Amino acid sequence: MRQLSEGDTRVAFNRFTRRRKLQGKWPDACRRVHFLIIVAVCSSVFTITSCRHSSQSVQPALNSPQWREFQGTWTASGSRNSLQVGGDRVATISTLSGSLLLSGTARPAVGFRSEAVVFNDNQTGMIGRAVWTDENGDEAYSELHGEGTSQKNKITGTFVGGTGRYLGATGSYEFSWRFLVENEDGVVQGQSVGLNGKVRVDSDVSKSKGEPQS
Repeated sequence: MRQLSEGDTRVAFNRFTRRRKLQGKWPDACRRVHFLIIVAVCSSVFTITSCRHSSQSVQPALNSPQWREFQGTWTASGSRNSLQVGGDRVATISTLSGSLLLSGTARPAVGFRSEAVVFNDNQTGMIGRAVWTDENGDEAYSELHGEGTSQKNKITGTFVGGTGRYLGATGSYEFSWRFLVENEDGVVQGQSVGLNGKVRVDSDVSKSKGEPQS
Protein backbone atom coordinates (compact mmCIF):
# COMPACT_ATOMS: atom_id res chain seq x y z
CA MET A 1 0.00 0.00 0.00
CA ARG A 2 1.26 3.47 -1.03
CA GLN A 3 1.92 5.93 1.75
CA LEU A 4 -0.23 9.09 1.38
CA SER A 5 1.77 12.25 1.18
CA GLU A 6 0.81 15.54 2.78
CA GLY A 7 -0.28 16.84 -0.65
CA ASP A 8 -2.53 13.83 -1.26
CA THR A 9 -4.13 14.30 2.14
CA ARG A 10 -4.82 17.97 1.45
CA VAL A 11 -6.41 17.19 -1.96
CA ALA A 12 -8.65 14.52 -0.43
CA PHE A 13 -9.65 16.87 2.38
CA ASN A 14 -10.55 19.65 -0.08
CA ARG A 15 -12.67 17.27 -2.17
CA PHE A 16 -14.48 16.08 0.95
CA THR A 17 -15.09 19.68 2.05
CA ARG A 18 -16.49 20.72 -1.36
CA ARG A 19 -18.77 17.66 -1.38
CA ARG A 20 -20.12 18.51 2.09
CA LYS A 21 -20.71 22.09 1.05
CA LEU A 22 -22.59 21.01 -2.04
CA GLN A 23 -24.62 18.53 -0.02
CA GLY A 24 -25.49 21.28 2.43
CA LYS A 25 -26.69 23.60 -0.34
CA TRP A 26 -29.12 21.19 -1.98
CA PRO A 27 -31.55 20.92 0.97
CA ASP A 28 -31.78 24.74 1.19
CA ALA A 29 -32.43 25.05 -2.54
CA CYS A 30 -35.07 22.35 -2.42
CA ARG A 31 -36.72 24.01 0.56
CA ARG A 32 -36.85 27.34 -1.32
CA VAL A 33 -38.40 25.71 -4.40
CA HIS A 34 -40.89 23.82 -2.23
CA PHE A 35 -41.80 27.04 -0.40
CA LEU A 36 -42.40 28.90 -3.68
CA ILE A 37 -44.63 26.07 -4.95
CA ILE A 38 -46.69 26.15 -1.75
CA VAL A 39 -47.08 29.94 -2.00
CA ALA A 40 -48.26 29.70 -5.63
CA VAL A 41 -50.77 26.94 -4.84
CA CYS A 42 -52.15 28.77 -1.80
CA SER A 43 -52.51 31.98 -3.81
CA SER A 44 -54.47 30.15 -6.50
CA VAL A 45 -56.75 28.50 -3.94
CA PHE A 46 -57.34 31.84 -2.19
CA THR A 47 -58.19 33.55 -5.49
CA ILE A 48 -60.67 30.81 -6.51
CA THR A 49 -62.28 30.79 -3.05
CA SER A 50 -62.58 34.59 -3.03
CA CYS A 51 -64.23 34.58 -6.47
CA ARG A 52 -66.70 31.92 -5.34
CA HIS A 53 -67.60 33.87 -2.20
CA SER A 54 -67.97 37.08 -4.20
CA SER A 55 -70.25 35.38 -6.71
CA GLN A 56 -72.35 33.86 -3.93
CA SER A 57 -72.67 37.20 -2.13
CA VAL A 58 -73.70 39.13 -5.25
CA GLN A 59 -76.09 36.59 -6.76
CA PRO A 60 -78.81 36.76 -4.05
CA ALA A 61 -78.86 40.57 -4.35
CA LEU A 62 -79.47 40.33 -8.10
CA ASN A 63 -82.26 37.82 -7.67
CA SER A 64 -83.93 39.41 -4.68
CA PRO A 65 -87.16 41.31 -5.30
CA GLN A 66 -87.52 44.96 -4.35
CA TRP A 67 -90.26 47.51 -3.77
CA ARG A 68 -90.72 50.15 -6.47
CA GLU A 69 -92.65 53.25 -5.47
CA PHE A 70 -94.38 55.34 -8.09
CA GLN A 71 -96.78 58.21 -8.74
CA GLY A 72 -98.70 58.92 -11.90
CA THR A 73 -101.79 59.91 -13.82
CA TRP A 74 -104.33 57.47 -15.23
CA THR A 75 -106.61 58.73 -18.00
CA ALA A 76 -109.30 56.61 -19.58
CA SER A 77 -112.49 56.74 -21.61
CA GLY A 78 -115.18 54.26 -22.49
CA SER A 79 -118.81 53.37 -21.94
CA ARG A 80 -121.03 53.08 -18.88
CA ASN A 81 -124.37 51.29 -18.58
CA SER A 82 -126.64 52.23 -15.67
CA LEU A 83 -129.46 50.41 -13.96
CA GLN A 84 -131.91 52.01 -11.53
CA VAL A 85 -132.46 49.71 -8.55
CA GLY A 86 -135.28 51.55 -6.79
CA GLY A 87 -135.22 54.98 -5.19
CA ASP A 88 -131.79 56.65 -5.42
CA ARG A 89 -129.88 53.41 -5.77
CA VAL A 90 -128.02 53.03 -9.07
CA ALA A 91 -125.81 50.22 -10.34
CA THR A 92 -123.41 50.80 -13.22
CA ILE A 93 -120.96 48.77 -15.28
CA SER A 94 -118.11 50.67 -16.95
CA THR A 95 -115.61 49.46 -19.51
CA LEU A 96 -112.62 51.78 -19.80
CA SER A 97 -109.33 51.95 -21.69
CA GLY A 98 -106.62 54.56 -21.74
CA SER A 99 -103.06 55.24 -20.64
CA LEU A 100 -101.11 55.45 -17.42
CA LEU A 101 -97.98 57.60 -17.09
CA LEU A 102 -95.74 57.07 -14.06
CA SER A 103 -93.10 59.21 -12.39
CA GLY A 104 -90.45 58.50 -9.75
CA THR A 105 -86.91 57.14 -10.00
CA ALA A 106 -88.04 53.64 -8.91
CA ARG A 107 -91.08 53.38 -11.18
CA PRO A 108 -91.50 49.93 -12.74
CA ALA A 109 -91.97 51.45 -16.22
CA VAL A 110 -92.52 54.83 -17.85
CA GLY A 111 -96.03 54.12 -19.04
CA PHE A 112 -98.73 51.53 -19.57
CA ARG A 113 -101.75 50.92 -21.75
CA SER A 114 -104.66 50.39 -19.39
CA GLU A 115 -107.93 48.48 -19.50
CA ALA A 116 -110.49 48.18 -16.72
CA VAL A 117 -113.94 46.77 -16.07
CA VAL A 118 -115.76 48.26 -13.07
CA PHE A 119 -119.05 47.46 -11.34
CA ASN A 120 -120.34 50.18 -9.07
CA ASP A 121 -123.28 50.36 -6.66
CA ASN A 122 -123.68 53.81 -5.15
CA GLN A 123 -124.78 52.28 -1.84
CA THR A 124 -122.43 49.31 -1.44
CA GLY A 125 -119.32 50.48 -3.30
CA MET A 126 -117.39 49.37 -6.35
CA ILE A 127 -115.24 46.46 -7.45
CA GLY A 128 -113.26 46.07 -10.63
CA ARG A 129 -110.36 44.50 -12.46
CA ALA A 130 -107.55 46.26 -14.32
CA VAL A 131 -104.78 45.24 -16.69
CA TRP A 132 -101.72 47.43 -17.27
CA THR A 133 -99.58 46.57 -20.29
CA ASP A 134 -96.08 48.07 -20.66
CA GLU A 135 -94.15 48.77 -23.86
CA ASN A 136 -92.67 45.25 -23.85
CA GLY A 137 -96.10 43.62 -23.71
CA ASP A 138 -95.75 42.49 -20.08
CA GLU A 139 -98.99 42.77 -18.11
CA ALA A 140 -99.69 43.66 -14.46
CA TYR A 141 -103.06 42.60 -13.02
CA SER A 142 -104.87 44.34 -10.19
CA GLU A 143 -108.15 44.24 -8.31
CA LEU A 144 -110.01 47.49 -7.64
CA HIS A 145 -112.09 48.32 -4.59
CA GLY A 146 -113.75 51.56 -3.53
CA GLU A 147 -116.65 53.15 -1.66
CA GLY A 148 -118.17 54.23 -4.95
CA THR A 149 -119.85 57.53 -4.01
CA SER A 150 -119.15 61.03 -5.30
CA GLN A 151 -118.26 62.16 -1.77
CA LYS A 152 -116.06 59.15 -1.00
CA ASN A 153 -114.58 57.90 -4.22
CA LYS A 154 -111.12 56.79 -3.12
CA ILE A 155 -110.17 53.61 -4.98
CA THR A 156 -107.57 51.05 -3.92
CA GLY A 157 -105.83 48.74 -6.37
CA THR A 158 -104.11 45.52 -5.28
CA PHE A 159 -101.62 43.81 -7.59
CA VAL A 160 -102.34 40.10 -8.06
CA GLY A 161 -99.58 39.04 -10.45
CA GLY A 162 -99.08 39.37 -14.17
CA THR A 163 -96.91 38.15 -17.03
CA GLY A 164 -93.23 38.56 -17.86
CA ARG A 165 -91.48 40.82 -15.39
CA TYR A 166 -94.73 41.20 -13.39
CA LEU A 167 -95.20 37.49 -12.82
CA GLY A 168 -96.02 37.17 -9.12
CA ALA A 169 -96.09 40.95 -8.63
CA THR A 170 -97.51 42.20 -5.33
CA GLY A 171 -98.25 45.63 -3.91
CA SER A 172 -100.98 48.24 -4.00
CA TYR A 173 -101.90 51.73 -5.17
CA GLU A 174 -104.65 54.25 -4.50
CA PHE A 175 -106.29 57.18 -6.23
CA SER A 176 -109.52 59.13 -6.61
CA TRP A 177 -111.40 59.32 -9.90
CA ARG A 178 -112.80 62.38 -11.58
CA PHE A 179 -115.14 62.15 -14.57
CA LEU A 180 -114.53 64.87 -17.14
CA VAL A 181 -117.16 63.79 -19.66
CA GLU A 182 -120.51 62.08 -18.95
CA ASN A 183 -123.40 62.06 -21.40
CA GLU A 184 -126.76 60.35 -21.80
CA ASP A 185 -125.40 57.88 -24.32
CA GLY A 186 -123.14 56.38 -21.67
CA VAL A 187 -119.89 57.82 -22.99
CA VAL A 188 -117.52 58.70 -20.17
CA GLN A 189 -114.02 60.06 -19.84
CA GLY A 190 -112.00 60.77 -16.73
CA GLN A 191 -108.68 60.78 -14.97
CA SER A 192 -107.13 59.85 -11.65
CA VAL A 193 -106.27 62.24 -8.85
CA GLY A 194 -103.35 61.59 -6.50
CA LEU A 195 -102.41 58.17 -7.85
CA ASN A 196 -99.49 56.62 -5.95
CA GLY A 197 -98.38 53.18 -4.83
CA LYS A 198 -95.67 50.54 -4.84
CA VAL A 199 -95.11 47.21 -6.54
CA ARG A 200 -92.70 44.39 -5.80
CA VAL A 201 -90.90 42.97 -8.82
CA ASP A 202 -87.83 40.85 -9.54
CA SER A 203 -84.79 43.16 -9.76
CA ASP A 204 -82.65 41.11 -12.16
CA VAL A 205 -85.57 40.88 -14.62
CA SER A 206 -85.95 44.64 -14.30
CA LYS A 207 -82.24 45.07 -15.04
CA SER A 208 -82.47 42.92 -18.18
CA LYS A 209 -85.30 45.15 -19.40
CA GLY A 210 -83.14 48.25 -18.96
CA GLU A 211 -85.29 49.92 -16.30
CA PRO A 212 -83.72 52.13 -13.61
CA GLN A 213 -82.60 50.34 -10.47
CA SER A 214 -83.43 51.63 -7.01
